[in-house]
Amino acid sequence: MREVNTQLIKETVEELLIRANYELPECVRTSIENAREKEQNELAKSVLGKLSENLKAAKNLNVPICQDTGMAVVFIEIGQDVHLSGEPLEDAVNGGVANAYINGYLRKSVVSDPLFDRINTDDNTPAILYTEITKGDKVKISVSPKGFGSENMSAVKMFTPSATKEDIEDFVVDTVRKAGGNPCPPVIVGVGIGGDFEYCAYLAKKALLRDIDVRNANKNYAEMEKELLSRINMLDIGPQGFGGNTTALGVNIEYFPTHIAGLPLAVNMSCHVTRHLSKEI
Repeated sequence: MREVNTQLIKETVEELLIRANYELPECVRTSIENAREKEQNELAKSVLGKLSENLKAAKNLNVPICQDTGMAVVFIEIGQDVHLSGEPLEDAVNGGVANAYINGYLRKSVVSDPLFDRINTDDNTPAILYTEITKGDKVKISVSPKGFGSENMSAVKMFTPSATKEDIEDFVVDTVRKAGGNPCPPVIVGVGIGGDFEYCAYLAKKALLRDIDVRNANKNYAEMEKELLSRINMLDIGPQGFGGNTTALGVNIEYFPTHIAGLPLAVNMSCHVTRHLSKEI
């Protein structure tokens, strides 16, 4: 049995959230640059160039990539041979979030009551926290600061088993089409298939943690990811909604068994600033 003090988890959450907000994953940066080289629309090519310049400027000036530094989504995989000591896990995570958004000079965007008072919590807490018990004696922490320009464009639909692969693809593509330029394209699309009402949404969010150059291990879903990306890029929405053949940089699908009477589907939209970072302790 290995003991891990949650103070280390707090410090790791702080570190990851600051780093994630200041620098995009390499796969996303490279994808934007590659898209610029291939883009046929001159305006879209110029926009993609500006996006690349923004990423470089953020790194050189040591400032956040985007003014919307997101709501903190934290995934923690805890090995079953780990004993956590110190303050409660949720308190440690929220402490790390607060420290990150205060010490990292990140915009604080969380309000305490979603409907009535909507008063800012002033430290971007609480985080959205997902935990999973896994094998071993390690703790893996993944963070995904999620902006709401794209989050607001997401959708869930409870299909019946009579739905076809084409029905599923049509819904994903139509969700992107309806979003238009609102989610700051080129987008990255997380798709969750299966589970139940809330679990398919979790899958769609988790799909955004996967690098966009890594396909699903299941060949059927891997092929579906490629097909969806191709169809989405034919919508002519383009970078920032100005047209072109780069509406999306990637489509990631995660799936899970479901009930014989259902076929849940969730589409989690993410902008070109799809931030995620992981660390194992």
